[in-house]
Amino acid sequence: MHALESKVSPTVLVVDDDEFFHLVMGEYLSILGVNHVLVAKNGNDGLKLLKSHGQPIDYLVCDVFMPDMDGIEFLLHLVELKYTGGVVVASGVNIEMLALAKTIASANGLRLTGAFTKPIELNSLSEALGIVPPETRS
Repeated sequence: MHALESKVSPTVLVVDDDEFFHLVMGEYLSILGVNHVLVAKNGNDGLKLLKSHGQPIDYLVCDVFMPDMDGIEFLLHLVELKYTGGVVVASGVNIEMLALAKTIASANGLRLTGAFTKPIELNSLSEALGIVPPETRS
């Protein structure tokens, strides 16, 4: 039995204002066997989905720079919500802000499973989500 087949596919919420990033993450997650993918265009939409989704969201992939509510503010709201799933932060703009996001997540007890500059590589994403990549499955 493969590692992914031994458990239910995780639910992943992608919070990013870039439609292309949504497409890439959707494709990557599909390759990794993730069947439950939600997308939000900004932190406000992400929070609404977190609060209204009937099932737990296992992982969040969150951009640092977004309109309305950026990734830093979104992370602070996750702390208030006592979110216990895994958090992956990404930035295509500023490595210093990515480092700040990592520090805020870790210092506030969020379960940070990855922090990457964009574009995120498939193997890095699979590691952050604890999923064995398909090419290495036996």
